[in-house]
Amino acid sequence: MNPEQRRAFESLELRVRAILPEEYQDCYDEVEPVSMGSASLKFGRDGKVAWQDMWVTFCDLAMAGGPPHKGRLLLPGSRTEVEADPDRYQHAVDEICRGITMLTELPAAASPVPGWIRVECATATTAAWLARAIVMENVSARCEGTNLYLPAGPAYRIEKEIKNVITAMAKTCHYWLDHTPAAQQRQIEDLFGAIAAESPLIQPAAAGFDVLPDSGPVDIGPANIDPQVRNQMASNIQAATGLVASEISCDGWFGVVCPDMKAAIWMMRAMVVSNVLARREDTTLFVAINPVTDPGGEIVTRILTRVHGFARVRDIL
Repeated sequence: MNPEQRRAFESLELRVRAILPEEYQDCYDEVEPVSMGSASLKFGRDGKVAWQDMWVTFCDLAMAGGPPHKGRLLLPGSRTEVEADPDRYQHAVDEICRGITMLTELPAAASPVPGWIRVECATATTAAWLARAIVMENVSARCEGTNLYLPAGPAYRIEKEIKNVITAMAKTCHYWLDHTPAAQQRQIEDLFGAIAAESPLIQPAAAGFDVLPDSGPVDIGPANIDPQVRNQMASNIQAATGLVASEISCDGWFGVVCPDMKAAIWMMRAMVVSNVLARREDTTLFVAINPVTDPGGEIVTRILTRVHGFARVRDIL
């Protein structure tokens, strides 16, 4: 590495360390992705789930190398699904919002965008950190200013998907509020400002949030990257890194197969501190793609190639 590359590599390492709660900052390489098991539902006298009585502690954060809460990404319900069963959708929204407010004291309500609830965070930094952390747990999330958006759908079951959303929110809020001191939160605010100046935050395309310039102010289907762009990204990334695109297709996400879990975890964190939302499913690294903020996928391709190079320097690959 030349001096400029070394400075960039050291800056990346410092950024990864900076976003982690204190207890992980000096040991995140040793964290194992081992699950503690799932907590059983508990009910109060009113017959409702007593979300506040379900957890004493949580698994390690996926951000720190712990096991993602879900093995596969939990997606929001589509507008068509919501409109086909509004009563079940409203039940899911109400229960998710009840659980989140009970556990975090943050106001939560249905979002104007179908398939999502909106949580009002105290600061934009809180919303931005939680969105990154929750996505790494394989639960859909996005941030817009001080608002955090989480998924909901009419097919969500209380013991499965509803619990998944509430658990991911409870887990990440626990680490943000109880394990990340105020001084560090201010440092993370500065960090997010710095990386935003370098590159826009790339969040996965989602219907109702990402409106293409020529579409006007209307709700659209998943504003996903064109297949030709995906193919070109796959070709460019493989040529530059040797990483092969995943055969698993998911709207708003582009996957590459890593040689092992350690590589997927390290690159996931490095992408996130480079302002690209990322997550993993086993050894497959998924990075956000968005035709509005990164129309041709050039930003994501460039950052992924850069991160891969740093992973080789660190002997991750």
